[in-house]
Amino acid sequence: MRAADRERAILDEAIRFFAERGFEGQTRELAKRLGITHSAIYRHFPSKEALIERVYQEVYLSRWSPDWGPMIRDRSLSLEARLTRFYLDYVERVFEYNWVRIFVFSGMKSFGITGRYLDIIRREIIEPAADELRRDLKLPETKVHPLGERETELFWGLHGRIFYLAIRKFIYATPIPADLDVIVRDAVQTFMDGAKTTMPRLLARD
Repeated sequence: MRAADRERAILDEAIRFFAERGFEGQTRELAKRLGITHSAIYRHFPSKEALIERVYQEVYLSRWSPDWGPMIRDRSLSLEARLTRFYLDYVERVFEYNWVRIFVFSGMKSFGITGRYLDIIRREIIEPAADELRRDLKLPETKVHPLGERETELFWGLHGRIFYLAIRKFIYATPIPADLDVIVRDAVQTFMDGAKTTMPRLLARD
């Protein structure tokens, strides 16, 4: 097998392995599953941490759409339409066994994948969406009145509500609705209805 093909095979199996066993899984066991020597893994990846970093790039960064950030800022559509479009696409891309389980295992073992990914969500989705909602509601701009914790937590709540469907399916192995599109639309609409009354009160208290 060519070196590039062997590296690809190790990475693909590592993704499945870590999704099943978590990051406590040993690379010796991974090598056994691959039918190769332990040292063969380290000829392609100098350390377990380097292998995990490649898993992060493959599973998370490769699935992040460069269109999502601009989508949230696209004022040709209502904010509700933008959020709905984003979450429909997000569910399509990330509701997948390996993605969800590695994400959860990383959060428990402090390998940084979860925190780094959530920082992208915060920077590209949460804060811009909060800024756009202020504009829609004719509230003070963030350069005049910076975003507050309670304000961004409203949007994290929406994100968590939708992602919890994936947790139920891939972590708890419990049924979720077959038609996720309508669930996403309901979640966004309910959020927007509530946010329109809650946001002005939050800023008034600040």
